[in-house]
Amino acid sequence: MPDTPTASCDVTLMVNGREIRRPVPARRLLVDFLRDDLALTGTHAGCEHGVCGACTVLIDGEPARSCITLAVQADGCEITTVEGLTPENGLSPMQQAFKECHGLQCGFCTPGLLTTLAAAEPEDHPTDAGIRELLGGNICRCTGYQHIVDSVNKAWGRS
Repeated sequence: MPDTPTASCDVTLMVNGREIRRPVPARRLLVDFLRDDLALTGTHAGCEHGVCGACTVLIDGEPARSCITLAVQADGCEITTVEGLTPENGLSPMQQAFKECHGLQCGFCTPGLLTTLAAAEPEDHPTDAGIRELLGGNICRCTGYQHIVDSVNKAWGRS
């Protein structure tokens, strides 16, 4: 039986401030497009069901699960990955706080956490409980979350 060609669609999107135009297979997941096609491997594929948050990116400034989003759905959108959050020289204040407060251990969940936090307004999450609620869609199996909360508080000038 001959191979059936996969339908593809032309997409144009901004990824970390860079315009990307190319054909993409219609069923290609955004996480695979970012990691495999664009070599942006900071976005991790964890559960592949949209539950763990490791694949979180910003789509037009809002956190989204790239493992349950098709690349063609992002056509015309602005995508920010964890690489897009990192300044050319050094670390962002949140990244530095994660480093200083031991907010990461294995680091697998960290890109999704940082991306989720990049879209958050500190005044909307004034307490430790509010930070935990904000990050409720990001699963970390290593830290127990207290160091993550400490990191967020430090980056937001609360410690």
